[in-house]
Amino acid sequence: MIICAGNNETFSFATPMGVGLIETAMNLTRLCLFDKPEFLLFVGTAGSYGEKKIFDIIESKTAANIELAFLSNDAYTPLDNVVTTNTTNKKDIVVNSSNYISTNETLIKNFLKFGVGIENMEFFSVLRIAQEFNIPAGGVFCITNYTNKQAHEDFLKNQSKAKELLEEHVKKRIAELTAK
Repeated sequence: MIICAGNNETFSFATPMGVGLIETAMNLTRLCLFDKPEFLLFVGTAGSYGEKKIFDIIESKTAANIELAFLSNDAYTPLDNVVTTNTTNKKDIVVNSSNYISTNETLIKNFLKFGVGIENMEFFSVLRIAQEFNIPAGGVFCITNYTNKQAHEDFLKNQSKAKELLEEHVKKRIAELTAK
């Protein structure tokens, strides 16, 4: 099953789950309880912490839930804040999820030190629910912005093209997989 966030980030081939960590967790849990999918593929946009370029397509099976306060030693968590469905030796780009969009260019460079390359609000919830229900899962993302003061404006400016690129990429990958 292919899923996406929702609101203004929907795709004709994907089922919306909600925006942010909480809506996604609630709706995806409900779905899995009543009609458990065989697999989950999340499709969405993401912000880059600096290494990935605008309109790059990223595939990942690893997500984190690291808040900016952690990076400045102003907070800690007793929770396991990294989850992966990756069963290969291939190194994933870690996708960070938070209900907040990062705009502090100084702090976000610390994400790169931990191997965290991009951020998407929903992906951690998707992988955590998939893990709980033992469902293979992954995500495909298109970079719309860098995580800086202009993040929101750049996201709005680039979202339509990013959605088109994601649609092309997913349809191409599905055709490749069904041709095998």
